[in-house]
Amino acid sequence: MTRTIVASATREVVIGFDQPFCVIGERINPTGRKKLAAEMVEGNFDTVIKDALEQVAAGATMLDVNAGVTAVNPNETEPPLLVQTLEIVQNLVDVPLSIDSSVTAAIEAALKVAKGRPLVNSVTGEEEKLEAILPLCRKYDVPVVAISNDETGISMDPDVRFAVAKKIVERAADHGIKAHDIVVDPLVMPIGALGSAGLQVFALLRRLREELKVNTTCGLSNISFGLPHRHGINAGFIPMVIGAGMTSAIMNPCRPQEMEAVRAANVLNGTDQNCGTWIMTYRDYKPAENGAAASAPALVNGSRRGGRAARAGAAARME
Repeated sequence: MTRTIVASATREVVIGFDQPFCVIGERINPTGRKKLAAEMVEGNFDTVIKDALEQVAAGATMLDVNAGVTAVNPNETEPPLLVQTLEIVQNLVDVPLSIDSSVTAAIEAALKVAKGRPLVNSVTGEEEKLEAILPLCRKYDVPVVAISNDETGISMDPDVRFAVAKKIVERAADHGIKAHDIVVDPLVMPIGALGSAGLQVFALLRRLREELKVNTTCGLSNISFGLPHRHGINAGFIPMVIGAGMTSAIMNPCRPQEMEAVRAANVLNGTDQNCGTWIMTYRDYKPAENGAAASAPALVNGSRRGGRAARAGAAARME
């Protein structure tokens, strides 16, 4: 059975077909968040801290950490900022982290200070990236996200995307990296622009699981890009991709309906043994007075989180 092991200084998480779905919190990323980007440039990490705590309180299994605040001189500016951000987050929460950067120097700088066994996000099928990132993953013995595009860009043909994923797995093996340490992102297309996007990714996931035997991930909200009420689409997508074989996703854990879908899929998929997590999370569930679903209490390390952190999580869900 394929198992990808990631770890913080104090906690180990296994990503696998027989494991609960791995929720990788996406919020520590300044892309498209001008306020956060400006704060990070100024050395203000208040929002980073808030996002880290709220995502863990909401149920994130891991946190993605990105510091790509500018396209100007990223090889010089991004490595120290990513290191600073990573150190703040890993000293604040005990979940494993994903080091997210397109700058090789930033990834290497972060790996030097990372505690435990982080996930590198990411490598593509481009020759330059393969030869830069894979040796780093081998050197530091860490798993890596493999994105299914290469020098030709992102193909609309799922067979081509599968071929790129296979190429990355094979090249990783040449560097001594086992397939269980490759987490493939098959690239989810927006369903509003490509009506077959869902069917494509479901078929790809089955092939990746059965033929390459690798774990998988995606940017979950890509599926709903451009549509109204995106979180409804995302929530419907989650159990379908889990059923097709996806084992993790980069997503916003502070959206209650999406986390409910994850927890329900774990129950129905048999990875929430005896429905334990579901019962602990929802045993005191009551419908809201206005008829809307009341959000579930947050869980941290299997117990309810109260006080300031719970209120902070509730505030995040209202954003």
